[in-house]
Amino acid sequence: MKMDFWSRNANIYDRFMKKDAAAYDVMCEQIRPVVKDKMVLELAAGTGLVAKRIVCAARSIEATDASPEMILLARKANHSCKLHFSVEDMFHLSYADGSFDVVIVSNALHIVPHPEEALTEIRRVLKDDGVLIAPTFTHARNSLRGKIKASLMKLVGFPLHSKWSSEEYITFLQSNGWTVRKSMVLKASFPLTYAECMKMEQKGRVRENE
Repeated sequence: MKMDFWSRNANIYDRFMKKDAAAYDVMCEQIRPVVKDKMVLELAAGTGLVAKRIVCAARSIEATDASPEMILLARKANHSCKLHFSVEDMFHLSYADGSFDVVIVSNALHIVPHPEEALTEIRRVLKDDGVLIAPTFTHARNSLRGKIKASLMKLVGFPLHSKWSSEEYITFLQSNGWTVRKSMVLKASFPLTYAECMKMEQKGRVRENE
């Protein structure tokens, strides 16, 4: 991930994300029941927009990001003893195997190189019966306005490595050893595909609400 982009823009990140507040509200409504009384790891947590909204339901949350600047801002507005922020590289996590009941990686897999490697590391730290929650923006079928917006973002240095449609993203997760038990597409500045997954060994019924 291009760390200098996130470090440079950490102070304006929350303002930039306000446009997608409604989609994040819906996303957090989906997440709260899954994390209830669970030990949770969040990757690419940024300033804690998701973690701070769901911590009331969880037993504990380790919210991490590769950007020290993002984590510094997240810590300033943290009022929960159940929520801990730290700097971590999602490709090389410091946690032991099977440490967490739930791993959340929100709107990050499309902006990192080799996202399949991140999924391998997530699999390692997730319990065998654990849940991966992996919402991400799916840009592939943008409207003309969306394509222009994405091009402008790329010009200012926004890292975009994977351009999936919602269907392609679900297939990507499945091809990397995950059973997608629930998915839906949320309306946001770009289509936001919400996905809940289990390790492939844990067969689950797929529910799609698109």
